[in-house]
Amino acid sequence: MNSKHRKTLAAIFSDPVRSDIKWADIESLFNACGGDMEKARGSRLCVMINGVVAHFHRPHPRPETDKGAVQSVRRFLENAGVKP
Repeated sequence: MNSKHRKTLAAIFSDPVRSDIKWADIESLFNACGGDMEKARGSRLCVMINGVVAHFHRPHPRPETDKGAVQSVRRFLENAGVKP
């Protein structure tokens, strides 16, 4: 995991929840954590890290992730054992 991934991870776990994290940075973090990603229907994405599976909806038309999605990503990473 490089410094950009660590910054993204810190942003995901920061309080208050941020709404300016780019989805591409989150996907890059999933890859750095050894995640397996599969495109699902539409803009859905299925991610598996350490045996934990989650489904996310890629944001559009803006590249930033909203607060609700950031909270979902945070819970997923916690369940998968990934913490800052």
